[in-house]
Amino acid sequence: MISSTLSPDAVASSAPLTPPEPALTPEELVRRADALRPVLRERQAETEASGNVSADTNQLLVDAGFYRAVQPRAFGGYEFDLPTFARVMTSVARGCPETAWVLSIVSGHVYQLATFPLEGQRAAYGRSGDFRAPEVAAPQGKGRRVDGGYLVSGAWDYASGSTFATHVLLTFVLEDPRSGEPATRMGVFGREDFEVVQNWDVIGMQGTGSNRVVLADVFVPEHLTKPYPPIGLEVPSEVYARSTLFHGPARPFIVMESAAVIVGAAEGALDLYEETFHSRKASGPAGGARADLAEYQLNFGRCRALVDTARAALLQTAVDFTAAAQRTQETGEPCPDDDVRRMVLVLLQSIHLAHEAVDIVFRTAGSSASRKDSMIGRYWRNVGVLRGHLAHQSDSAAVNYGRTHFGHPPVGIA
Repeated sequence: MISSTLSPDAVASSAPLTPPEPALTPEELVRRADALRPVLRERQAETEASGNVSADTNQLLVDAGFYRAVQPRAFGGYEFDLPTFARVMTSVARGCPETAWVLSIVSGHVYQLATFPLEGQRAAYGRSGDFRAPEVAAPQGKGRRVDGGYLVSGAWDYASGSTFATHVLLTFVLEDPRSGEPATRMGVFGREDFEVVQNWDVIGMQGTGSNRVVLADVFVPEHLTKPYPPIGLEVPSEVYARSTLFHGPARPFIVMESAAVIVGAAEGALDLYEETFHSRKASGPAGGARADLAEYQLNFGRCRALVDTARAALLQTAVDFTAAAQRTQETGEPCPDDDVRRMVLVLLQSIHLAHEAVDIVFRTAGSSASRKDSMIGRYWRNVGVLRGHLAHQSDSAAVNYGRTHFGHPPVGIA
């Protein structure tokens, strides 16, 4: 049996933590993300080839404060609002979608941690507040109840960012659930608790390091677990009373994490597309610069509108989420399901628009975009893979919005 140690400084404390830069502003965080873009573009090929964000790149993200963008102030984060989070993640994705995926998904999981017992949160954040945790919500392991907690074993696929994680959030099935309790729980496990097995081999988003994590009879105490899905709104009021973000509905926040990456990737693809207009000429009798030809002007205009509309929808949904969170914070009433589902649908529509723009860029940029080392091709592969993610299936989401709006129960998992 291995006892879950979390991090070396994981000592439960009720004293608030101080963020590394207490005076950091949202504007500065966005500026840092914009400034990092050339470096991320330069490292794209290396990231893809190695199957992971490099240690140096990850440290740049840590030093910039990006991982703490929405982390609770009481636990050493900056607790900026969702529009700021969206702007930072789109900007990073514009430089490298794979890096942004790791950053967005991992940093967003503080929202998941907020519904764990307060004692467990304090242990996870420790003295430093350094918390970077992939999450695998599918219950791919098993847990057995023992005194004070659970013994957990299993193998969980698709743990994006696990190489440089401080923790991991994993869902497991109870072998002996008590009468009336949920059969699945999620636990927080420290980096010492799990092994990373490289099995991530895909045509796009290869650089996310979304590998398998393996646990073998790891003890996790009760306070570092929770029923999953969580039951009701379980945000400890004594810590989160003034934390608007954490009173918002979960699903739009979760989809925002990935939608921001896809919209940012579309912006990055459009950057490259425009660059080809100045560096390349059209073949054939016309033979002029692409920037001077109507066909390319038309395609660029279409993509510009698609990307800008996708970004506008993304940011407006972040504003709507904040307003809904404020209402819940003030009244204690959860966001109506109709509003939750509408926000998700708008985010999924922004993904559609971004995907369409990248597809136009790829199929009109010329054969060179199909080269294995083409950056345009890389954006196209990455967005194509992300478009197929389970959370991005807009057909089932639209069906269930219509069903619930007209008084019918939802079907499936969307």
